Amino acid sequence: MALLLAAAAGCGDAGDLVGAGPTPTAISPDRLWPELTPASSPAFEIGEVDSEVVAGVSVPGDDIRTVDPVALVRAEIKQDPSGYSGAGYAETARRMADCGKRGAAGKRCPVLRPYYRDLTGDGHEDLTLGFRQSPGNVTAVRVYTVAKHRLVRVMRWEDAVSGVELAGHSVIIRSPSEVAGYEYRLQWTWDPQQKSMLLTHDEMLRTGSRALGDVPTAAPSPSASSR
Repeated sequence: MALLLAAAAGCGDAGDLVGAGPTPTAISPDRLWPELTPASSPAFEIGEVDSEVVAGVSVPGDDIRTVDPVALVRAEIKQDPSGYSGAGYAETARRMADCGKRGAAGKRCPVLRPYYRDLTGDGHEDLTLGFRQSPGNVTAVRVYTVAKHRLVRVMRWEDAVSGVELAGHSVIIRSPSEVAGYEYRLQWTWDPQQKSMLLTHDEMLRTGSRALGDVPTAAPSPSASSR
């Protein structure tokens, strides 16, 4: 420390404040169209809160790691058969038969590796699950938690996905944009009042400008461990 002080004194640094140069003039926000009557209800239903008990899937010991991710996807397909037949994601439904198989056949299973992390802040792990929706280039992302001994889905989203991250109590999904050099960045964050993951940020950012979140704990699916 003495050497540092001596060096500073030798450079003629008196410790005075140094100006950072001119600063831009602050501009106050302008309120547009003050004569408009404030809206009291949304014009469109976008599903801000998505919380639903998963029927037919139990949680032994309230341990979410005991839940088979493949069974979760099959339960969703069973609940929405029209969405996974005909012009929908019929290929996803067909490839579910490959889950749990060995070798090349098992790699056709659309269910991705599950990730476990406490997103709700209750001290217990939650499940973040993804699966391919084919045909097409869409990935479904789901988050499940355990509430009152029941499995509850607290977030769902489908999109062309270029990356998914978990950071704190949030799920961050990056998707390509039609604007060159930019990507969409959507963030869902757990809300204890709504008991659901809410869409808290929706941005368009230049690619390469994002900050990576923490790395969550990963584990292979019990029915797809051969992938």
